[in-house]
Amino acid sequence: MINRAQTQHIKNVLSVATQMGAANITDDNTLIHKSWTRCVNDYGLDPSHLRAPNIVTSDILREHQEQIEEFMLVARVGMEQMYKRVSGLDYVLLLTDSKGIAVDYIGNEARSRELKQAGLYLGAEWSEQSAGTCGVGTCLVEQTALTCHQGDHFDPTHIPLTCSAAPLFDPEGKFLAVLDMSALTSPMSKESQHLALHLTVMYAQMIEDANFLRHFDDRWILRLGTAWGLVEVSGEIMLAFDDDGVVVGANTGGRQLFRRRDGLAGNEPVGRLVSELFNLSADDLWRLVRANGAGDRSVVTRESNKMFYASVAMPRRRKPAALVNAVPADGGQLLEHTSYPILDRLAGDDKAMRRLLEQAKRLLNRKLNILIHGETGTGKEVIAKALHESSVRAGKPFVAVNCGAIPESLIESELFGYTAGSFTGGRSKGMKGLILQSDGGTLFLDEIGDMPLHLQTRLLRVLSEKEVLPLGADKPVALDLTVVAASHRDLRNLINAGSFREDLYYRLCGATLHLPSLRDRTDKRYLIEKVLAEEAELLNIEAGISSEAMLQMLCFGWPGNIRQLRNVLRFALAVTDGNMIMPSDLPQEFGDQFTHQGGRADVAEEAAEVSVEGKGGEECDMEQLLASLMRNKWNVTKTSDELGFCRATLYRYMKKFSIVPPNQR
Repeated sequence: MINRAQTQHIKNVLSVATQMGAANITDDNTLIHKSWTRCVNDYGLDPSHLRAPNIVTSDILREHQEQIEEFMLVARVGMEQMYKRVSGLDYVLLLTDSKGIAVDYIGNEARSRELKQAGLYLGAEWSEQSAGTCGVGTCLVEQTALTCHQGDHFDPTHIPLTCSAAPLFDPEGKFLAVLDMSALTSPMSKESQHLALHLTVMYAQMIEDANFLRHFDDRWILRLGTAWGLVEVSGEIMLAFDDDGVVVGANTGGRQLFRRRDGLAGNEPVGRLVSELFNLSADDLWRLVRANGAGDRSVVTRESNKMFYASVAMPRRRKPAALVNAVPADGGQLLEHTSYPILDRLAGDDKAMRRLLEQAKRLLNRKLNILIHGETGTGKEVIAKALHESSVRAGKPFVAVNCGAIPESLIESELFGYTAGSFTGGRSKGMKGLILQSDGGTLFLDEIGDMPLHLQTRLLRVLSEKEVLPLGADKPVALDLTVVAASHRDLRNLINAGSFREDLYYRLCGATLHLPSLRDRTDKRYLIEKVLAEEAELLNIEAGISSEAMLQMLCFGWPGNIRQLRNVLRFALAVTDGNMIMPSDLPQEFGDQFTHQGGRADVAEEAAEVSVEGKGGEECDMEQLLASLMRNKWNVTKTSDELGFCRATLYRYMKKFSIVPPNQR
């Protein structure tokens, strides 16, 4: 039902789009009104047709994520830092790709249902063609930072929202992504979002420049700035150049500095000598590397006569000569051709897991801490061990600590150790703590969210100072520490609840790996066969599984994930009469899952299809489906339109969740 405010908004949009025309728009809302005109005249959108958010399927989302996978690792760090500053203001951060698909998201999980209904969620499509005028979509078209505030939106359902968006470009200047900061509610005045837009633009530049430095970490970097004191840390203008002084890349500021006034190509800095761009010789350029005073670092552009302070940074990485010629002809990463058998064996053809493992391979020898998030039983410790055993630390200790299993009275002495005579009942010679035992190797902190607050403070100091002070000692011990932490709980929610330190969180999550649950994985058959082979080998027997038993296992929901899978197979091997696991060898709930759905074979086949193929390529949960059905008064056609499913898929989900319409009960 369209309310009065929405009706007036529709009239305003149509008035601008149909009567004024884009050529006649000259007021302060030029970008917004141009977008309204595009939506009506170019895309054929109707502002009176209210649209539900378009959330793409998990398979489509993974495809979009994989295309900018390395950039997402860089962007995530910036987004975490940005969210730290706005988390108390109910803002949501979205990172979309160049198609407008939200490939990453940070928001208050306590409001996830509201955010998903508004489209401020992972997988939402925010292109103008799909959502009309909005922060992301209009930024994609105009390729400039902007705020789309409340009534600026094309679709009346988006009127409550405010969105500030900034474009992100790759090191070659190609449009890559959009950083967006949105809120479900905000003050009426658009001026209230000036700071939000400024913050979005600032972090977009930081993310873009961090990606630029990562991309050109084997080149010299020339930084330019108007303030002498900030030139060494500010990436306002950056040029990457090789050993011959030839520019091989420029950030957005660098490209803008040398862009021709008429907008045509020709003055781009790439391919030109640095000495051609500035009033300095080749010798002067290398002298900048050693310069100290401000007077030694001033340079002037030859064509525009603009003065800057300059700083030159040496390459952070050099490609070994033997590898330069080994780069694949298609430009692919050498890493993709490197084998890590311990990691590779952890997954079959599941795209989410393969993507996670590729990220893990890039991270395992980096000096940063890793946070693994996943449901109980998904194999967080298995991933942590595989990271350790695949890294250069493999010959050093892997020390696992379950922060939720050690009694609070003992965890401090267990972690940090103690000297002789520190307390009654301790060992006479003292004890080397688990942290110190992991020196040079990997310290795995499982269920880190259960660590008491006062110990979080001590752990934070260990991570920041790289030294540990045992109980009773007066001198800290230096150590080489790499931490992999894990939790089945969302640590950001614990931060909001005051039970987890925010500064410790950012120390731990140098990178975050999200483990999918077993029910969402498409390689269940591979995992079942792999775990079965491992358990049979322990018993020194050969074992197989019948097709009927395999079907039941593929259809099962696996609330306990891989840990439950292993226990089920151990049980089956213990009770089977032969070497072939049959349905009768499985726990009773495996057969009951079909009985509860009416005992029909076609239900079992559909369930298997959903399990093996990832829900047929579509995502839907029971609460979402039931809420939509009730909202549409059990009208299947309207519900399928709202959720974006065909009616057959909707009926399949109703059977899967045992949802029966009131008139059929």
